[in-house]
Amino acid sequence: MSDKRLFLLDAYALIYRAYFALGKNPIYNSKGLNTSAIYGFTNTLVDLMQKEKPTHIAVVFDLGKPDRTIEHDFYKANRQETPEDIIISTPYIRAIIEALDVPIIELEGYEADDLIGTIAKKAEQHSYTTYMVTPDKDFGQLVSDNIFIWKPPYMGKPYEILGVKEVCDRWQIDDVKKVIDILGMMGDAVDNIPGIPGVGEKTAIKLVNEFGSVENLLANTDKLTGKLKERVEQNKDLAIISKKLATIVIDAPVEVEEEKLIITAPHKEALTALFAELEFRTLGKRILGDDFTVNQPVAKKTTVGQSYDMFNQSIVDSPKSIDGSGEKGKPEPAGEQSLPLQGGDLEGGSGLNISNTPHEYTLIDSAEKRKTLIELLLEQKEICFDTETTGVDATDCDIVGLSFSFEKHKGYYIPFPENRVEAKNILHEFKPVFENENILKVGQNIKFDIIVLKSYEVEVNGALFDTMIAHYLLDAETRHNMNALAENYLGYSPVSIETLIGKKGKNQGSMRNVELEDIKEYAVEDADVTLQLKEVFAPHIVSENFTELFHEIETPLIKVLAAMEYEGVNLNTDYLKIYSKELEREAQKAQLQIFEIANTTFNLDSPKQLGEVLFVKMGIPYEGKKTKTGQFSTGEEVLSKLAYEHEIARLIQDYRELVKLKSTYVDALPALVNPRTHRIHTTFNQTIAATGRLSSTNPNLQNIPIRTENGRKVRKAFIPRGEDYVILSADYSQIELRLVAAISKDAAMLEAFQNDLDIHLATAGKVYGIPLEEVTKEMRSNAKMVNFGIIYGISAFGLSQRSTLSRTEAKEIIENYFKTYPGIKQYMDDAVLLAKEKGYAETLKGRKRKLPDINSANHTVRGFAERNAINTPIQGTAADMIKIAMNRIHAEFAQHNFKSRMTLQVHDELVFDAHKDEVETIKPIIEHCMKTALELPVPIKVEMGVGSDWLEAH
Repeated sequence: MSDKRLFLLDAYALIYRAYFALGKNPIYNSKGLNTSAIYGFTNTLVDLMQKEKPTHIAVVFDLGKPDRTIEHDFYKANRQETPEDIIISTPYIRAIIEALDVPIIELEGYEADDLIGTIAKKAEQHSYTTYMVTPDKDFGQLVSDNIFIWKPPYMGKPYEILGVKEVCDRWQIDDVKKVIDILGMMGDAVDNIPGIPGVGEKTAIKLVNEFGSVENLLANTDKLTGKLKERVEQNKDLAIISKKLATIVIDAPVEVEEEKLIITAPHKEALTALFAELEFRTLGKRILGDDFTVNQPVAKKTTVGQSYDMFNQSIVDSPKSIDGSGEKGKPEPAGEQSLPLQGGDLEGGSGLNISNTPHEYTLIDSAEKRKTLIELLLEQKEICFDTETTGVDATDCDIVGLSFSFEKHKGYYIPFPENRVEAKNILHEFKPVFENENILKVGQNIKFDIIVLKSYEVEVNGALFDTMIAHYLLDAETRHNMNALAENYLGYSPVSIETLIGKKGKNQGSMRNVELEDIKEYAVEDADVTLQLKEVFAPHIVSENFTELFHEIETPLIKVLAAMEYEGVNLNTDYLKIYSKELEREAQKAQLQIFEIANTTFNLDSPKQLGEVLFVKMGIPYEGKKTKTGQFSTGEEVLSKLAYEHEIARLIQDYRELVKLKSTYVDALPALVNPRTHRIHTTFNQTIAATGRLSSTNPNLQNIPIRTENGRKVRKAFIPRGEDYVILSADYSQIELRLVAAISKDAAMLEAFQNDLDIHLATAGKVYGIPLEEVTKEMRSNAKMVNFGIIYGISAFGLSQRSTLSRTEAKEIIENYFKTYPGIKQYMDDAVLLAKEKGYAETLKGRKRKLPDINSANHTVRGFAERNAINTPIQGTAADMIKIAMNRIHAEFAQHNFKSRMTLQVHDELVFDAHKDEVETIKPIIEHCMKTALELPVPIKVEMGVGSDWLEAH
């Protein structure tokens, strides 16, 4: 290969790929700009430059309508409108490309494909090795010994380099040029290339291998039979046109100066300003160094944002921010407002940090100073505090220091000795402060600090204000970490923990290794900044009507979750060791059965080998599309369809489940047992899911399987704390469906619940139009899928894929469903209309989820937002409801001083370590708190169980 390595990037293919890859979890900056496409594209470009180290590079854009559309106006005519976020993002992307000093190539009337093809072929004549950076399959026709496709990483999969062999293997051909003929015959729905009607990929490959080309096929139609012969002969002209449209031009009139393609140093000042405006912290540090912050002086700000603002104005007048500052953000419908981009008297974008901001941070390093500080703290109505610890696990770390602030730019730091007993004695001096009911405690992720203090037998009493949770309610989709909030709302860049522990070469990753003066500045800065953030967010909690949600639901829940995390749950590790061996035996047994049916041995964990065994060797009909790498898909969806008729597919599903259970849960859980408490302490997250649902990490208990017998057995490992306790499980029954009935007010569904009918049986009877006693198990199963899937936008195709129904039958069932429950259809339509008007969806308790794409011209993007508009009020209200129940249960337990403890929350289920003497006392309390969490026009049902482990209780 040549030393000259040219990389040509297919701009829009990569931009679209990045945008849709993050479609479910888009990235927004504090101004409401969706930066997903910008970030994804830039990350790909930077990764490529740093890891592949090209000698030459260029990014190639489409410009104007391609000339092909002049002759064939149907070409690309059915493409959806470009998502508005991509239109807004493109000027930023171009500016970043220019700041990296990478040339942009474009030519009016030509597509990027044509320019890349032309340049690649010219470069080949000048001894270049060229890599076409694109996910587009069409580029296979250009590949040669010196031209490759560099397929970027996607959804966790690594990048691929495709040469002649890989392309030929993908299409099952002997010459890459035949890719054009295959595409010409099968057409391309994305580009609206018609192809030959009725000819798909499989048939096209077969025809190309038999006839060699489109032209030769058309010259030998007498060798065809049946409908295929008829279709080919009737569409000869279409086949020729389609091949022409699929052919990438390699003689476009594009001239490129070789010197301009050479990699050079980036324009750091321009890049710094762009990354600061976009708030690309990680990318900024990676490219520009650890000193990069998003708070650059205003003079250095990029002007790209002007085009963004102009675009906003063309859609809708951008609303002013709450404080009337007129800050422009993501285009939103009337009625929705954004947080200001600055707070207090610190102007956003001013580049402030601890080195240029006057501050007074005092070290409290003696008993006398501590006494004076405590007296001062007890005089305050509110204080902000923060703990510094040896680790990030609140139940398994030691306190290093404690900081307080109750006045802007002022604060105090108390260092603690390594000896835990001595540290505890010092901390207990501050008990009067922490346990004072009349002092408001402010913190950022204050639950962590509460647990740390609890481990030293210090309780935090009184009202709380958590800035992370406050911001989550105000803007659920963006970042909530303190550094991001400080930069976005105070214009201030705090010292990062990485900078602190790495200072002066002390990179041991421990706060114990940091100089006292440095840790004082860092620690007190956290408290000082958090106090200022509280002053920014508090008024908006009121003005955005989040007072009840914040003060009566989310904030009380902090102490509930802190208590649950601190308690943890007991784990039977001996049982897991035995179960691990059982799973291994069962997996080996399933593997042998699979090999016996297949009459061969192979790597069962290789999708490629598995696909070849199933669909080539065994000849099982393959109805799906192949993967982008040309392999047969062997995913869960494909296997589920096959499992109805082929035992081997069911056995493969069993094998995969057994292997996953063993590695993900059975073998992993024992390693997470806390060495101090000998219990599992998961972390519950309040600020992750935009719907308001809690999530858990280390371990993720929300994902412990429940649908299969083997999965349920994992729950058997969760046991009571001792002989005097049992596990008690309390689970909302079909809570989301009950909320659908309550919110939609559908008379038929309300009646079914009020009569305590089996809702899936009742639905099946109505949808199929038969008496309940005639409903079969399969009918009930289909009705259940519709009941649970309808608010998530299940389609006839989706329903048919998950059942034995044909698409026509599935379509009929869905239509009958809406006739049966017209109130639900009305709710769905109304929810979308309301979201279009307001720009957000809302729960019964006023939790909002912003839906900036609800009015998008791109129906894929808009469709996703519409589904969220429908299901967010349901999911979010269910989340609010169980949180209210948890708060009330916790309060009742505390009031009665019960020995029983709430230990886990998993979706709609609560799990308790219940003292045997208290079981019958706490059962009605738990049930009442859960049933009455919200007043609803539908009966709420709570199912309870008691057992010696979680499985038995559930």
